[in-house]
Amino acid sequence: MTVDEIIRTAWSVFDPELTEQGYELVEVEYGRQEGVLILRVYVDKESGGITLDDCTAVSQVLSPVLDARDFLGSEYMLEVSSPGFDRPLRKPEHFVRFAGDPVKVVTHALVGGRSRFSGVLKGFEDGLILLDVDGEAVSIHIENLKKARLNR
Repeated sequence: MTVDEIIRTAWSVFDPELTEQGYELVEVEYGRQEGVLILRVYVDKESGGITLDDCTAVSQVLSPVLDARDFLGSEYMLEVSSPGFDRPLRKPEHFVRFAGDPVKVVTHALVGGRSRFSGVLKGFEDGLILLDVDGEAVSIHIENLKKARLNR
């Protein structure tokens, strides 16, 4: 499986499991760090933020799911984390919830001749992430989104 396929599979498998446990899946990352494959999962919950106990609980929920599905195909380390101060933005509701906040966005394909944007998030409409970049309105289709984070 490619990295993108692994991430898509992880999203489809983890999201319902975590929702059932009262957590929101915020982001999934997969890659090599210092020679070790790492599956990093960012989670959040409505009240109180994420604690170390929450990270442990999520790990205990996901580990048997990963063992049963076996879609990684090699040794890896599962890392569970809170979204943090510079939280990743991935879902349409994230772009609505954090409208007005500064963001950094990276796209797969060029938009207006560039793929990296820093600006103020204006919201989300009709599949488009709306930004104000130095006074200029920029619209990025969510399918073109490679990475987005709050820039606080």
